[in-house]
Amino acid sequence: MTFNDNAQLDTSQVQSGGGSGGGGMAPGGIAVGGGIGGLILMILMVLFGGNLTGSDPNSGGSGLPYDPNDTSQIDSGNAGAAGGSDPVQQAIDQCKTGADANKDDTCRVVGTVNSVQYYWAQYLPKYGKQYTKAPTVMFRGSTSSGCGTASSAMGPFYCPLDKKVYLDTGFFGELTSKYGANGGPLAQEYVLAHEYGHHVQDILGLLGRAQQDQQGADSASVRTELQADCFAGMWVKDATTTKDANGNTLLKSVTQQDITDALSAAAAVGDDRIQQKAQGRVTPETWTHGSAKARQYWFTQGYTTGDINKCNTFDATDLNQ
Repeated sequence: MTFNDNAQLDTSQVQSGGGSGGGGMAPGGIAVGGGIGGLILMILMVLFGGNLTGSDPNSGGSGLPYDPNDTSQIDSGNAGAAGGSDPVQQAIDQCKTGADANKDDTCRVVGTVNSVQYYWAQYLPKYGKQYTKAPTVMFRGSTSSGCGTASSAMGPFYCPLDKKVYLDTGFFGELTSKYGANGGPLAQEYVLAHEYGHHVQDILGLLGRAQQDQQGADSASVRTELQADCFAGMWVKDATTTKDANGNTLLKSVTQQDITDALSAAAAVGDDRIQQKAQGRVTPETWTHGSAKARQYWFTQGYTTGDINKCNTFDATDLNQ
């Protein structure tokens, strides 16, 4: 989707992780959703030793409601180079308007994060839940996360321990070149909306279900991923209602080409597509994210209904419909 040129971007919601790398996995054990030779996209990392109810395990609270004018809920620290010499942070800092988001991938990330978080901040209170901000950390190569080392080989993921989304700066190029997704804006925006879908699951206390059954075409892991796809579709349906801190609408109306691009990205990261490309055969018993068909279906379900109740993948009898 295209941003309105005059929309103002809030860079406080995106921070640099530099390229510092990190140590091993965090204590407590990590279940990784997905993984084909380290090349899987959209990896969900769930630290089940932590709190999966959406509250801060240290504070015992659920955090503050989202306020587009309040930057106190966002980590402003930079894990990269100090003194303004971090190129990732420099790229983030130059993102000012929707016009920037339309021509630059980093700025598109900033604008998408702004829009997705505004959307859920308006939607969740209808069901008695307050949305809490989760920053996106952009990095080159590798960086440290609350769930261990984040690396470019892992693809984007949400870490429930530190409540952050992690994204390597080179990922969108690989989404097109390695996995064959369309290169349109919504193909990129869908990826971020999916990861924020995991954050919403975290807030709702649903994320831990992935641990109950981690592999298989009908597994809880697959159902968790497909629900995040459905949540991404919900955002797309109402993305044009999202606004910046000044009340300007962030995005222009979605087009059919936008939807085609999003469906292309959803199919590209289907377990069957990735397995066929990586190993020359499809093994549904090891699936963690769902088939290309299922991922497209649940994204479309969210997009056409805009109803979180229609995203109940856990009770669905046929995930491919």
